[in-house]
Amino acid sequence: MTTRLRARLSASALEANAVLAVGRAGEHAVADLRRDAWGHGLAFVSPLLVASGVRAARVDDADRATVTAAGLTATDAAPTLDSGLLLGLPGSGGDPVMGVSSVIVATKALRAGEGVSYGYTHRAAADTRVALVAGGYGQGIVRGIGNAVSVEVAGEQRPIVGRVAMDVFVVDVGSLSVAAGDEVVLFGAGLVRDGLDEWTATTGLTAAEIVCAIGLHAPREVVA
Repeated sequence: MTTRLRARLSASALEANAVLAVGRAGEHAVADLRRDAWGHGLAFVSPLLVASGVRAARVDDADRATVTAAGLTATDAAPTLDSGLLLGLPGSGGDPVMGVSSVIVATKALRAGEGVSYGYTHRAAADTRVALVAGGYGQGIVRGIGNAVSVEVAGEQRPIVGRVAMDVFVVDVGSLSVAAGDEVVLFGAGLVRDGLDEWTATTGLTAAEIVCAIGLHAPREVVA
């Protein structure tokens, strides 16, 4: 299936965070831009860092020419710029740069006792409705969030139920009036602005690992 999972990258958040991060690291800061700037995109991050006064970055060997063209010196020196702050990861004090959203593919009734997804790890305690949402572990949505975290749907936080599949996951939407095509926010904006905290606590992965995995697999778009 064609997923409509999207990683939206906030240019204004990155710019504000860069001011703070560079201010703390000093004029000779070395940025860590490995793995395509932690999944945020070298083409997006590099020019703004240059404008903020950063002159050097640690990158993967294949990306040396890319950052050089952007005006950065590729180096093997240890990074000194706080990447968590730069990207607004939980606990850093910065604003989230990446916000992840998707859309509902379909909705259906789920009767009491009926199971959801592989192995029926979730069974409905009462009659309800569920939404099939685009995006799964094939796009970097880690399987550990199944039956554990909430997303925003129609202005409410609703739980993910059942196991995350390769291209989809399921949300219990209860009595909400939703339909195919409606937006679902996973984290980084709205009610789940700080949702990565829940993801890290549930999966044991770091916020950096999660945003990197999604950013390297899902389509990215830059917003103001």
